[in-house]
Amino acid sequence: MMEKKYSTIDWENLTFSFRETDRMYISNCKQGEEWGIGKMQDFQNLSISPAAGVLNYGQGLFEGMKAYRAIDGSVVLFRPKENAKRMQMGARRLGMPEVPEDIFIDAVIKSVQENSRWIPPAGKGTLYIRPLLMGSGPILGVSPAPEYTFLVYVSPVGPYFKGGLKPTSLKISENHHRAAPGGSGGVKAIGNYAPGMVPSKNAKSEGFAEIIYLDAVNHKYIEEVGAANFFCIKNGVISTPELTGTILGGITRLSIIELAISKGYEVREEKIDVEYALNADECFCAGTAAVVSSIGSIKHGDIVVEFCNGGVGEITRDIYDSLVSIQNRKSEDVFGWMMEIDV
Repeated sequence: MMEKKYSTIDWENLTFSFRETDRMYISNCKQGEEWGIGKMQDFQNLSISPAAGVLNYGQGLFEGMKAYRAIDGSVVLFRPKENAKRMQMGARRLGMPEVPEDIFIDAVIKSVQENSRWIPPAGKGTLYIRPLLMGSGPILGVSPAPEYTFLVYVSPVGPYFKGGLKPTSLKISENHHRAAPGGSGGVKAIGNYAPGMVPSKNAKSEGFAEIIYLDAVNHKYIEEVGAANFFCIKNGVISTPELTGTILGGITRLSIIELAISKGYEVREEKIDVEYALNADECFCAGTAAVVSSIGSIKHGDIVVEFCNGGVGEITRDIYDSLVSIQNRKSEDVFGWMMEIDV
């Protein structure tokens, strides 16, 4: 295991970007066989066939997780079993062998342990964890690959949106959709993300933090914010788009729903008409990368709507503070969400 010390990083200016670390986990499995325990190795490039299923047909999934250094000095994971379950669901959808939960958790823990010097100090960032499952064997016809690779690498990161909870300005996409009914929008397939890069880049070039997608059928219901889930609040009621197969079931989303209900808020999973959202009292987006990010304004066509006078709403702040306090162990984890690991 690596020497237990902090890496020489400027933790105060840590951004959400890739930084090569020391070690990675890797395992291989043939179609029709079962996964075994993989191995840890130095971080390195992969050797893969040009005919690999992931390269030719996008047969791949990824997960996004974080390891936190809590205020008591311990290192914890946030609901890793939910990530394991979501990857299994995605594997079924894309015709890949499911990685057992115990192997998934073991891979994540080992990857954190052997990169412990890259875990930022409490309050300075997190260690982002990227499990990746892909068809690595060669295949010419449009069929599941004959062999698969499961790997985990990590990278220290700062906030996804600059300013953290500071309200962001978003723009509703007029010409692009993230997913359609019957497709793969409900799983974390790698092919779901490249089509969103141009709309996101265009929005950012216009001064917006990210894009908001509407549904592909009616073009009137809000679905997601880039790679994050959407929430709005009106008259004290928290609403978020229902899961219909076109929206990724975010683990932060699930946690916010459970947390909000426990705090006495009414939470509705429903279709959210864009007009309803634009008339809400507060809006925010949530995800592993973004955590909870307040939405200060939304542009829809020629209309720009501002929320909370450009500030952070009271309920949004309450949800953010409560969630982060659990993740950082500032408050009791009554849900049993956090998994402590020995580093």
